[in-house]
Amino acid sequence: MVGNVPVGGDAPITVQSMTNTPTSDAAATLDQIRQLEEAGADIVRVSCPDEASTVAFRTIARESRVPLVADIHFHYKRGIEAAQAGAACLRINPGNIGSADRIRDVIQAARDHGCSMRIGVNAGSLEKELLEKYGEPCPEAMVESALNHARILQDHDFHEFKISVKASDPFLTVAAYQQLAEAIDCPLHLGVTEAGPLRSGTIKSAIGLGNMLWAGIGDTIRVSLAADPVEEIKVGFDILKSLGLRHRGVNIIACPSCARQGFNVIETVGILEERLAHVTTPMSLSIIGCVVNGPGEALYTDVGFTGGGAGSGMVYVNGRMAHKQHNDGMVDHIVELVEAKAAELDAARKAAEVKPLVAAE
Repeated sequence: MVGNVPVGGDAPITVQSMTNTPTSDAAATLDQIRQLEEAGADIVRVSCPDEASTVAFRTIARESRVPLVADIHFHYKRGIEAAQAGAACLRINPGNIGSADRIRDVIQAARDHGCSMRIGVNAGSLEKELLEKYGEPCPEAMVESALNHARILQDHDFHEFKISVKASDPFLTVAAYQQLAEAIDCPLHLGVTEAGPLRSGTIKSAIGLGNMLWAGIGDTIRVSLAADPVEEIKVGFDILKSLGLRHRGVNIIACPSCARQGFNVIETVGILEERLAHVTTPMSLSIIGCVVNGPGEALYTDVGFTGGGAGSGMVYVNGRMAHKQHNDGMVDHIVELVEAKAAELDAARKAAEVKPLVAAE
C-alpha cells in the first residue's frame, strides 16, 4: 500500500509522476501536485534532498489528496524526517544510507509511520563493486543490486516494498525487469528513466513499458519526460489505455486525413482533445473524415462523426446513425453529446454499484 492506494496483486496499475519544484517552496509544490491530481495521478513523488524540504513536506503531505512518495538518496535523517512528516512511501537505496544502525533506524521509522518503500536501482548509479564485477551496466548487475537491497529490508522483517530497475536504454530496462520478475515476487515500479523530450521520450517509454506490460510485468508506472510532469500522467494513461489495462477519459479514434476529408480532421481533433480533457469517464469517440471507414468505426464507439458532402457530416450515437450535423457547429455539438454520454455512463455505473446493496436489504 502507498497510503490508501494498493500496488501489486490484482490492483489496477497505478500512474505516477514527480514534482520538479523546489520542495522547500510548499505552495509551488502543492500547486503542481494539484495539477497532477487533476490529470489523474494516483501517486506523486517529491524529492527531499535537505532538511528544509522535509520541513515543508509536512505541509505538502497534509494538503495533498494523493499519497506522496518522499525521494531519499543519501542522508538517512531525511528518510526518518519524511516518514514522520507524512510520507506514504520512501524511495530509497538502502545501500547508500550507510551503517547497519542507520538502515535499521530508517526501516523502523517507516514501520512506525506506516510507510512502504521503493528500492530504486538505476543503471547510471550502480555500486562500484558491481561495475567492476560486470564491467558495465547490464541487466545482471541491476538485478543483483536490487536483490541485495531487498535482502536488507527482508533481514529486518520489512516486506512492504516494491522495486525498480531503470535505465535510459529501453532494451536494457526491459531485460532487467524480465530477470527481476523471475527472481523475486514483489510489486514492480516500471520506468524508462531519463527518456528524453516529450515526443521521443514518449515513444521510448511506450516501447519499453509496452513490452513489459504486455508480458504481464509491472504494477505501477512513471513516464520520465523532460517536459511538464502533467504530460507524464497523460502519456502513462495513454499507454495503459492502448493496452486495455486502464481506461480514463475519452479515447479519440481519428483518421490521419486525406483529400477525401469532408472537414479539417486534424484541426478538429486537436480542439476536441482540449475541450474534452475534463471528461474522466471511460468512453470512445470516432472522428473520421469521410465515409470510407467512418461508418464502420462509428459502429464501435459511443459517439462518432463522419465527414460527408455539402459541408455536413453524420453523427452516430451508441453505434447507430443519429442525424446530420453541419460542420460549422460540429465541435460544440460533439462536446455536448460526449458530456451527455459521460453523465449517462456515470449514472449507470453508480446504479450498478447500488443494486447489490438494495438486493441484500
